[in-house]
Amino acid sequence: MFIKRTDLALEARELWQESAERTTRLMGVKATKSKLEGYPVTRVDILDHRGEEALGKPQGSYFTIDLTTFWQRKADFFERAVRAVGTELKALLPVEGSALVVGLGNAAMTPDAVGPLALDSVLITRHLLSAMPKQFAGFRPVSAFRTGVLGTTGVESAEAVRGLVEQVHPSLVIAIDALASRRCQRVCATVQLSNTGIVPGSGVGNHRWALDQKTLGVPVFSIGIPTVVDAATLAADLLEEQGLTVEESQLRRGRAKPMMVTPRDIDAQVRDLAKVVGYGINWALQDLEIDEITALLGGTDNLTSELSKWCAAYYPTASTATWNGTATINYNENTITTAFTLAVADTAWGAENEADIKAWFADMSAM
Repeated sequence: MFIKRTDLALEARELWQESAERTTRLMGVKATKSKLEGYPVTRVDILDHRGEEALGKPQGSYFTIDLTTFWQRKADFFERAVRAVGTELKALLPVEGSALVVGLGNAAMTPDAVGPLALDSVLITRHLLSAMPKQFAGFRPVSAFRTGVLGTTGVESAEAVRGLVEQVHPSLVIAIDALASRRCQRVCATVQLSNTGIVPGSGVGNHRWALDQKTLGVPVFSIGIPTVVDAATLAADLLEEQGLTVEESQLRRGRAKPMMVTPRDIDAQVRDLAKVVGYGINWALQDLEIDEITALLGGTDNLTSELSKWCAAYYPTASTATWNGTATINYNENTITTAFTLAVADTAWGAENEADIKAWFADMSAM
């Protein structure tokens, strides 16, 4: 018998239902469907040991958000996806306490880079609350950690996270990782959230030690995006659609390790969905709107646009205006200091237009 591989609880339930050997009701498992922000959501609750044995997953709740229409780029597609992920995650998390967000995976291998990339969009606040508790009193303490992989660090992800938990003492851990799906249609088109923890490396077939409450001592919540399909599983599904059956040994003949299939534009898809996950975590942990999250993450589009307008108005003959991409925030004085290089014809221009330059920066500070 061929065992099809999947990390999604939704698909594990489907496989059980499809099995010809199963003629009885699936006990210990409850499934419900709903819609959130226009995206279908399937909740699978594994209630007891019968459900664990049937689906091969630990007891708990699994939410699968179908983001297929995300790629149609309809109105507010990103904002709605963020709210959908954030709302479901917020319902799972404790209402208070510090959070450690862990990005699992290999940043150098795109299908496995969901975790590291998602952390680029997570607001890190733990150090700010320690340094300036009054100014950041409204924020929840959040820290983040990229584990890397055993092959490049020599340290198991579970070992590294366990040591960090012992030092930082978070109230909860959110682990982000790549997963494997049985169907191509769900690759980079679904997000699974659960309160059961996660096994790092599952998405690329390299299962390591589990990250869960038993191993870490704190509640562990997982967010996973399927980025690959096991090639043998895909082949078996295609053959079954044609009424053919095949043994696993035949599909895996000549290959010591499983082969994974991933989309051609995996780079762009992983990048976009990792941003959705990062923003969704912020939505769940902090009392912020999406545009506020963008501003706090250092969005520079507005500054670049205003700089271009100012150059056109006050010195249209300037050839280039290059921002250095950094800014220093002084929270005690409520000021932001930055710098840019303006290519001009002569240095006298700066002195002649000093008042206008200062006025422009004063306006930017107000904005």
